[in-house]
Amino acid sequence: MTETHQTTGQTTGFSPPRRFIRHTADVPIEVRTLPGRPARSTPAINVSEGGLSFVSEENIPVGSTIEIRIEEVDPPFEAKARVVWVKAEDGAYCIGVQFLDAADAFRSRMVEQVCAIEQYRREVEEAEGRVMTQAEAAEEWITKYAGRFPSS
Repeated sequence: MTETHQTTGQTTGFSPPRRFIRHTADVPIEVRTLPGRPARSTPAINVSEGGLSFVSEENIPVGSTIEIRIEEVDPPFEAKARVVWVKAEDGAYCIGVQFLDAADAFRSRMVEQVCAIEQYRREVEEAEGRVMTQAEAAEEWITKYAGRFPSS
């Protein structure tokens, strides 16, 4: 696995330090790399207060500004972000981005929780065969896990 370093642009074994705890999220996001270019749908890998990471078939250069949209939440989350690291993995690229606007970083906190709840709902359905509404999953998740969810 290789990674392009944010500052030098060199491909290294460098692992970026984590300022925020990341939560795995299996929610689709839309990524638009250039204005006027069609958005591509891809699963988000990790969501955190500072940004997120996702897998892309396209190598997006470090320093690029992209637009992100997450339809999974209501209203949909939209933000601009800067690519801060890139890792080549299995013929694709894992892209790490940082939100450009402080308000987007704050709003991403809610998106992070909604994604965690949705993932919990899916996991319960798969593991137990128990189907829950989003509201039921949220209530159960809050009871079980909200205390462990890092505060901002």
